[in-house]
Amino acid sequence: MGFARACSVALVGVEGVVVEVQADLEPGVAAFTLVGLPDKSLVESRDRVRAAVVNSGAEWPQKKLTVGLSPASVPKSGSGFDLAVACAVLGAAERIDPAAIADVVMIGELGLDGRVRPVRGVLPAVLAAAEAGYRHVVVPEQTAGEAALVPGVSVLGVRSLRQLIAVLGDEPVPDEPAADRGRPDTMLAGLMVPGAGLGTGLAPLSADGAAHRPDLSDVAGQGRARKALEVAAAGGHHLLLSGPPGAGKTMLAERLTAILPPLSRQESLEVTAVHSVAGILPPGEPLISRAPYCAPHHSATMQSLVGGGNGLPRPGAVSLAHRGVLFLDEAPEFSGRALDALRQPLESGHVVVARAAGVVRLPARFLMVLAANPCPCGRHTLAGAGCECPPSAVRRYQARLSGPLLDRVDLRVEVEPVGRADLMGQGGRGESSAEVAVRVREARDRAAERLAGTPWTTNSEVPGHELRTRLVAAPGALMAAERDMERGVLTARGLDRVLRVAWTVADLRAADRPDASDVATALELRTGIQRGVPLRAGAR
Repeated sequence: MGFARACSVALVGVEGVVVEVQADLEPGVAAFTLVGLPDKSLVESRDRVRAAVVNSGAEWPQKKLTVGLSPASVPKSGSGFDLAVACAVLGAAERIDPAAIADVVMIGELGLDGRVRPVRGVLPAVLAAAEAGYRHVVVPEQTAGEAALVPGVSVLGVRSLRQLIAVLGDEPVPDEPAADRGRPDTMLAGLMVPGAGLGTGLAPLSADGAAHRPDLSDVAGQGRARKALEVAAAGGHHLLLSGPPGAGKTMLAERLTAILPPLSRQESLEVTAVHSVAGILPPGEPLISRAPYCAPHHSATMQSLVGGGNGLPRPGAVSLAHRGVLFLDEAPEFSGRALDALRQPLESGHVVVARAAGVVRLPARFLMVLAANPCPCGRHTLAGAGCECPPSAVRRYQARLSGPLLDRVDLRVEVEPVGRADLMGQGGRGESSAEVAVRVREARDRAAERLAGTPWTTNSEVPGHELRTRLVAAPGALMAAERDMERGVLTARGLDRVLRVAWTVADLRAADRPDASDVATALELRTGIQRGVPLRAGAR
């Protein structure tokens, strides 16, 4: 009787569980049994592994073979267990030393010819292995750069099972022919979900890179909206842009990621892990360093926004926009269930999706931007534009954005139509994204220095209790906000959010703490009622 074990990782959402792959050989009729809650694609690994082992020059054991995936209570899915199963079988057959693979985590799919194909979710799988104490991993050659992002882990990228057998047996490593560079690499097909390209709204940037990146200087006029965009980026505040069609709401939202600061190392790993599991990580870019941008269509379902799917839930749009921007264009056209499902992640920064197959916690700390027209035809606020929508239709249309959802939006800006002078450039071009990004970065640095030693990094994350006890505004600064709360204009949550925006406005002008003018600016940005405070883009 022969026995050997190797290790792999089962992904549950964006978190991994180390799985021990055990192979046992016994005398008897030749058979291959796979146990441990495998799904359909994992059950089919029996045929893939057998063909890959034989085509790699190794002998398949003609005995009763049982492969167990432990812990057996955790559902396993995908083809990433193939490499661990093949090595465990070869170890039980004494083709390779069982001790050499006992503490090695192996991730990869096997082709029938023995080539190792890449799979999605390598980064979160290696992170889970490192947290469990494993220090050696074997991954497909195409994903070795992604796995190497995890510190303290030795990564071996292999091109075929034949190469791995030679490495484990201290034999000469055979040369494997590289893919033909004259055509797309078919081995990368397992990393990308079909249709998850630039056309899905996951990145407003062109494939050519920064040369065609949207810039704020392209936006004509809109000084108030530009200032609101700067405040939203500096403090991580949610934003509602309301106005007629063609005023520039979408242009503003698409340029928000350009003024956000680069992601930190920890944030980059979080975003890359989510995109790797979702199958939208661009090949050749193992680490995402810029804030992501996700703009789902208004016909998106609730499951596509918060996460779902058959079996264990998969990341939705709120998770794909983690540490970035979630833009909902034509927000009133989204279904009410889909919009109300955003309430939890807006408050907590994560989403908990419960399905019959299990409960998954997915990261979802994003900056939400809503764009809405004032009425179905969009001309309700335009003088002399001929809006024919009856008042009842206007009320129904505006009521599609529920009060509890709007209460979680910090900034509400009315985007005015662009005048001829601004559109023709007679008023001069506005500030570029680079100029605004410098102020945003300075404001975020001030907030991070003030919040050092706490679990928060931006003003939008600070709880209201801290704002009222430890981070206190200037004396008398909250009088206007307290009056609005007594009149019912502000809720308790609304008052906390006004305080957060006021701190961001103070950070933008390099003040130690917000005063009455900062609070008035925050109230104007939230309620839309002008308070007589100058609100200019780039004002210090």
